[in-house]
Amino acid sequence: MFGVYKHSIDAKGRLAIPSRIRDELGETFYITISSEKCLTAYSGESWQRMMDKIAALPKVAQIKARPLFAHAAKCELDSQGRVLIPQPLRDFASLDRNVAVVGNGECAQLWDEDTWDAVDTIETTPENIARVLEELGF
Repeated sequence: MFGVYKHSIDAKGRLAIPSRIRDELGETFYITISSEKCLTAYSGESWQRMMDKIAALPKVAQIKARPLFAHAAKCELDSQGRVLIPQPLRDFASLDRNVAVVGNGECAQLWDEDTWDAVDTIETTPENIARVLEELGF
């Protein structure tokens, strides 16, 4: 998944998922908390791969993933391409009104727009891009 799309959450907590992201997430997908101040959305296939990988770990290591599952929501799109984001998840990521839907490879991230803009400003510098590409071996 790629790109940045700006949308708004309505008064009922529904967010329109951009069609390009929607096509990759599918009709049913999973949203959970992240290691950053955002939410992460996984397609059913990506979610299953993550569950399988975690299930293969020793039980002690599996416990570390508990917050991802405890705070996850199985989501389905309505007829208008919107998803209802549960209030606890919106609270975690401070999603109030304006949201940036950010493609991040195998997943999409849901950020408060102002928080995303601040992160993007820091991350999107030639120096940072060069450092990241070097770290990745390119």
